[in-house]
Amino acid sequence: MTLSHRRTGRLFGVGLGPGDPELVTVKAARVIGAADVVAYHQGPRKRSNARRIADRYLPEGVVEELLEYPVTTGITDHPGGYAGAMADFYEDCATRLAVHLDAGRDVVVLAEGDPLLYGSYMYLHDRLSTRYETEVVPGVPAFAAATAVLGRPLSRQTDVLTVLQGTLPRPELARRLADTDAAVVMKLGRTFRDVRAALEEAGRLDDAWYVERASMDAERWLPVAEVDPETVPYFSVVVVPGDTHASRRRYEDGASNTVVPVPDPATLFVVGLGPGPQEWLTPEAAAVLAEVSHVVGYGPYVDRVPQRAGLTRHSSGNTVEVDRARLALDLARAGERVAVVSGGDAGVFGMASAVFEAAEDPAYRGVDIRVVPGVSAVQAVAARAGAPIGADFAVVSLSDRLKPWTVVEQRLHAIAEADLVLAVYNPRSRARTTQVAELRRIMLEHRDPRTVVVVGRDVGRPGESLTMTTLGELDPETVDMRCLLLVGASSTRITPSGRAWTPRFVDR
Repeated sequence: MTLSHRRTGRLFGVGLGPGDPELVTVKAARVIGAADVVAYHQGPRKRSNARRIADRYLPEGVVEELLEYPVTTGITDHPGGYAGAMADFYEDCATRLAVHLDAGRDVVVLAEGDPLLYGSYMYLHDRLSTRYETEVVPGVPAFAAATAVLGRPLSRQTDVLTVLQGTLPRPELARRLADTDAAVVMKLGRTFRDVRAALEEAGRLDDAWYVERASMDAERWLPVAEVDPETVPYFSVVVVPGDTHASRRRYEDGASNTVVPVPDPATLFVVGLGPGPQEWLTPEAAAVLAEVSHVVGYGPYVDRVPQRAGLTRHSSGNTVEVDRARLALDLARAGERVAVVSGGDAGVFGMASAVFEAAEDPAYRGVDIRVVPGVSAVQAVAARAGAPIGADFAVVSLSDRLKPWTVVEQRLHAIAEADLVLAVYNPRSRARTTQVAELRRIMLEHRDPRTVVVVGRDVGRPGESLTMTTLGELDPETVDMRCLLLVGASSTRITPSGRAWTPRFVDR
């Protein structure tokens, strides 16, 4: 395979499959057999599993490069911590292999499973593939071998398969396990206890299977609930078949999703989650979310509800409010305990109105809709700023998705003429880039350029900022969809300490 006229060697990332040498592909065997140099990773004081799998395919006289990890537990005295130690290690590995490549030697890097799926080869690929001719030979991933051992279909038809790392934080892992149809959890070992707890919180523990050393001589498999955490090695995976998801059980084999009404009362909760911080979630909202069996809403809002056993999530995009309201009503009508969630207050540009709109259908006449209030974004920004909405104020969304822009303009003129404080939601998006400038133009027709303006961005969330400016100095380009604007009345003022407030009295 090596050509004498080639100035540099070629780099190959070769997948070896999960462990059985007979699962090495024909191409992988051919590439290994023609290699000048074979490199492989190995843990401290351990024998490389990749080297063991490839043993029968190595050509006589091949140069071997052992790439031994400096650390595998995350504990290190490196000044850059674990990440720094590993970055230096991969730089060193790349430098060592580059010597061979520059000398015209073909280098094969052995990788268990597939080279580009949670493999160490990726970090060498990042560093070398832009400098040398490179080819990746895919391999059978461990989870494919695990499902073959179990003899259980992993996913079928429209099932969504999610591959997860056991190293994810437990709440995040539980959320993703609950949201998907089929799942594979890799990187176990020390993470197994948290993985098991996440499966239980997601209501998937009884359906989860543990497979250890799939395709190897010591392979074994059993329900996750029966596994002793002290015995779990790194070479193990958890498999959760898609057939076990709650939605598949309810509508097995493609049966109709039509719900059957049950006797009253049926109740649907519409819950405001507040702007973001958990401490801004009201006790009433927390109590409702702790009791329901289904949460329906826009994906980022559903993600804010902690996963637990018995909770099913129904996430959707940002422009299908009525559709998800109908889904929630159908579930409630079928006797399920359901909450529709919104950021801020559900009644302020939130899901409450969409639910009532969908509920106009006579089919939902028996569903009792209860709205649970939340802290609104305008309240949060105003509180951070001081008391700018201490007097009469108006609230407007600049989005023209559900109303013509001419209507928005009419309302802005009326508010400006009435000298009300104005709270502005949805000021700008990728598709709507001119509305803030139009807002500023309209307000300046009626207001002094020195009118106080507050720009709150991501208030209550990481990276929040609060900017005090004036109508004349407001730069529309600094405002985006993550902002809420407060345009003061003529009486709104700034304290010496930089807080905005609007007097309750009117002196004119």
